[in-house]
Amino acid sequence: MDVRALLDVMHIAERLKDEIRHCTTSKGRPESVAEHSWRIALMAFFMRDEFPELDMDKVIRMCLIHDLGECFTGDIPSFLKTAADEQREDDTLARWVASLPAPYCHDMAALYTEMNALETPEAKLYKALDKMEAVIQHNESPIETWEPHEYQLNVDYAWANVAHSPYLTKLRQAIKEDTLAKIAENQAKA
Repeated sequence: MDVRALLDVMHIAERLKDEIRHCTTSKGRPESVAEHSWRIALMAFFMRDEFPELDMDKVIRMCLIHDLGECFTGDIPSFLKTAADEQREDDTLARWVASLPAPYCHDMAALYTEMNALETPEAKLYKALDKMEAVIQHNESPIETWEPHEYQLNVDYAWANVAHSPYLTKLRQAIKEDTLAKIAENQAKA
């Protein structure tokens, strides 16, 4: 890639460092979209031995690019995002991806198509990690930052996304246990 084109892409991607997500970090600081994307990519890296049949480099690429549309539209929490919001993000992202130099425009478009279809094992794993990381982050954030509906959401969220894998189901169960322990600890203090 031409160095100027690379810098243009990096300048767009940098926006995710300032794009704040709904959740906070363990110290109560608002989490950025870039931090979320980095951590699900790290999760995928550490799961390579659990899924040796998968193309984990592809999963990591999916994790790294999955929220690039939010460079243009901002982050909208999943419980507030409408179909119209998703369409606007998808359309804006598709225009930007199409503007990238070859072969990146084609490679990224193919990844987004695969990710949206959620039919391949790689796409299913990326989506499960995306959703579970959000719950992990909530479990790490101060409970005072949780909205009332999030107590149950953090117990119920992402189960359908892990059902295809015994390992992911076990991980989701451990995350649920952490959620319930956090809620119980908070109730004991009250």
